Amino acid sequence: MIVDRSGYPPPLMTSEPGSFARKTIVERKPQILREVGAAYPYPAEIEAGLRAYAHEIAALPIAPLHEDAPDVGLWNAAWAAFEGRTWLELPWYFAESFFYRRLMETVRYYQPGPWCDVDPFAPQKAGELDRALPRFASLAERPHRDPGSAFAIMLRDALWGNRADLSNRTISALAEEGLADAGSERLLIDDTPRIWQYLTERAPAWVDIVTDNSGLELLLDLRLADALVRSGLARVRFHLKHMPFFVSDAMVRDLEWTLSGLEGHSGVSAALARRVRAAIEDGRIILRDDPFWSTCLTYHELPPRIEQALSGADLVLFKGDVNYRRLLDDRHWPYTAHMAEIAGHMPSPFAALRTLKGELIVDLQPGQAEVLAAADPTWMIDGQRGVIQFVDPAGSESCDG
Repeated sequence: MIVDRSGYPPPLMTSEPGSFARKTIVERKPQILREVGAAYPYPAEIEAGLRAYAHEIAALPIAPLHEDAPDVGLWNAAWAAFEGRTWLELPWYFAESFFYRRLMETVRYYQPGPWCDVDPFAPQKAGELDRALPRFASLAERPHRDPGSAFAIMLRDALWGNRADLSNRTISALAEEGLADAGSERLLIDDTPRIWQYLTERAPAWVDIVTDNSGLELLLDLRLADALVRSGLARVRFHLKHMPFFVSDAMVRDLEWTLSGLEGHSGVSAALARRVRAAIEDGRIILRDDPFWSTCLTYHELPPRIEQALSGADLVLFKGDVNYRRLLDDRHWPYTAHMAEIAGHMPSPFAALRTLKGELIVDLQPGQAEVLAAADPTWMIDGQRGVIQFVDPAGSESCDG
């Protein structure tokens, strides 16, 4: 479904002075290119391409894709609207997503040869998984009092685990803080009770999880999915990325590596891996990786196949900041705008689990944003706060909306 966006506020732009959007292009994207160049013994041709790409980002107009690949038409059609602009004159989400697709061209990810299908971020993901596994084992061993409180803890852990984001090093360093946090002032919106009631009324339900990061976050997503399946509350479909995206975004192969990592540990970790593999085998957990999830399209531009796929879910969990931005079309909405109105076109009830790493948020109370800004000027980007927002397009709004 293509939504009429006339009358919408302007998009977040990389041209906005002092914005986090601008900082990601000026500072973080060149750093990512340096990290990619150091990850493998790339040939001189690819190394030169990475240097040329960094120079383009710093000083030249944005260039289109030139390779032969099935998705080039979609990306270049989007690029044509910005032909002649520099990287600091673009809508933020387009700039970020196009950066990763151009990077795949530069490292020859889609081209025949030794670098075909080689994830340029795999070494970083592997390091993050190695660091996450011991921490996860200690979390998985915690006792829970009853199903409702266990669900609440796992949902909040899945939220706070979203800090483990290799595209944002500052936030990733905070990944283990706040796990199992009961909410308090850091959880600005918490619709957990409504989500729990909604699921228990529909059990057995289908829950779709649109994933974000691999590593600690994916481990916590798997634990949540396992709990839903084991309890009979739901079956789960994971929607994973089709190509390397935003450094640590989870692909099917990352989920497989995660299960292998769990199997390398004893006790609850290995048992979780066995249960998840069994659930995948018998269809209680399904893995999907449609290319749509790693494109420049927002969720106001759902292709019919994705709309149909999501319409089969009783609940969709959208993980992380980028999915939140795509739900809001990455625009400057008023803080008191309602997610239920902006994303009411979505084909199923959904919940957004997101730690704040970008300069947009909705469903706040009047004056709430101003109080937060006075206490912490970086509250929208520092990963210290989160939201669990539930929307049922058929009727109810977020309880804080």
